[in-house]
Amino acid sequence: MINCNPETVSTDYDTSDRLYFEPLTFEHVMEILTKEQENGTLHGVIVQFGGQTPLKLARALEAEGIPILGTTPDAIDLAEDRERFQALVTRLGLKQPRNGIASTGAQALAIAEEIGFPLVIRPSYVLGGRAMEIVRDMAHLERYIAEAVVVSGDSPVLLDSYLSGAIECDVDALCDGQAVHVAGIMQHIEEAGVHSGDSACSLPPYSLAPATIEEIKKQTEALARALGVVGLMNVQFAVKGEDIYLIEVNPRASRTVPFVAKATDSAIASIAARLMAGERLDAFAHRGPYPRDTRPGTLPMADQMTLADPDMPWFSVKEAVLPFARFPGVDTILGPEMRSTGEVMGWDVSFPRAFLKAQMGAGVSLPESGKVFVSVRDSDKTGQLIDTAEILTGLGFSLVATRGTAGFLKEAGIACEVVNKVYEGRPNIVDMLKDGDIALVMNTTEGVQAIEDSREIRSVALYDRIPYFTTLAGSHAAAQAIRARREGVLEVMPLQGMKA
Repeated sequence: MINCNPETVSTDYDTSDRLYFEPLTFEHVMEILTKEQENGTLHGVIVQFGGQTPLKLARALEAEGIPILGTTPDAIDLAEDRERFQALVTRLGLKQPRNGIASTGAQALAIAEEIGFPLVIRPSYVLGGRAMEIVRDMAHLERYIAEAVVVSGDSPVLLDSYLSGAIECDVDALCDGQAVHVAGIMQHIEEAGVHSGDSACSLPPYSLAPATIEEIKKQTEALARALGVVGLMNVQFAVKGEDIYLIEVNPRASRTVPFVAKATDSAIASIAARLMAGERLDAFAHRGPYPRDTRPGTLPMADQMTLADPDMPWFSVKEAVLPFARFPGVDTILGPEMRSTGEVMGWDVSFPRAFLKAQMGAGVSLPESGKVFVSVRDSDKTGQLIDTAEILTGLGFSLVATRGTAGFLKEAGIACEVVNKVYEGRPNIVDMLKDGDIALVMNTTEGVQAIEDSREIRSVALYDRIPYFTTLAGSHAAAQAIRARREGVLEVMPLQGMKA
């Protein structure tokens, strides 16, 4: 194993026979491979388990005669090359958000004029969504091009139409070049536009229609076969109404693989490695589907080298752990640039209870009573907001809202107290937060000025350890979790207690 970060293998240092701590550059990797060839035949190199960096080395290694195990470098390039991939998507009849690629600032402005706002803009070849932004007007785009990135033929920027209010899904799949196994379909709780590494997600999906889930599965299988994937593949979709849009395909292991493996009790990384070494999917046993009344921990522990049905009868919720308290002055609002430093998992018979456990694992203590501050952007003044407010008031919470949100809630027959925004005079919401009057914050916003105006709310909530949610979907899930806590004692099951 070649790894440039000792910390990532510090707890599993004996996984490999030999472990090299070296930079993942072509020169360093070739030096190691030359050394390894002195010990005998080099059967091949696996590049799928290290993110984007090893994928970029695949072509150069192949040119030096190094066999690449699993997905071929040409198939990797097909998924990574914007124009080749668009041709493949068109041939398969799949939908993508309107998009374009710009090599100059002038091209970016022209493409934005054609696509329309809002749009997501990002540089090429970045990890973790670095320097990605949601751009809402031409002035914002001009400022981004002038200050955030250098746009050139060698480093073009990608512009995609932003699907406001869409539900994002992650899919991990295994393929042997022909047969495909969908290992897990995860529904993000935060809307499309929040980086997948920062979004909580549920396996199986908690609100998507069965027909939508089946269509996502079919599209994933078609993509895996068309790309000739051998090993692991990750696909990201956005669901808006009846439409399913393809966002991105990565012919490699994604950061969701450990979560899917734990949620399904299936060692998909190990299975993928064996597929890359030449085994076929039909060599592995399948288990599931399961009776719908099956509870976590009541199934016999299976051989992990089996392929599990992804439609589990219980819910696993992954929640991101965010390091904001360690960085004074940072804004806690979520966006397309990844900021989390870890994740936890909650597991239970229902989505709300699994989400509650995930919040507890992430160190978020949801209140049992008190005042909830609610202030949302216009696009979030929907039936889901009304449902969230009704759940909270039904549990005995009282609501405090800014004028626009309060007016919307009162029209729906929901009582709430009006409070000033920060710039509207005192006493305002920040005063209430500092006085300890607010137990929970639900605040969504958009636009440069609105984000800046509400920044102090998020800052005070963070440092006073008041639970806060910056998306409507997250707020709704939190309300459901608070209600679920009153439905009975939360059971905690040690892994050692699972039936053998």
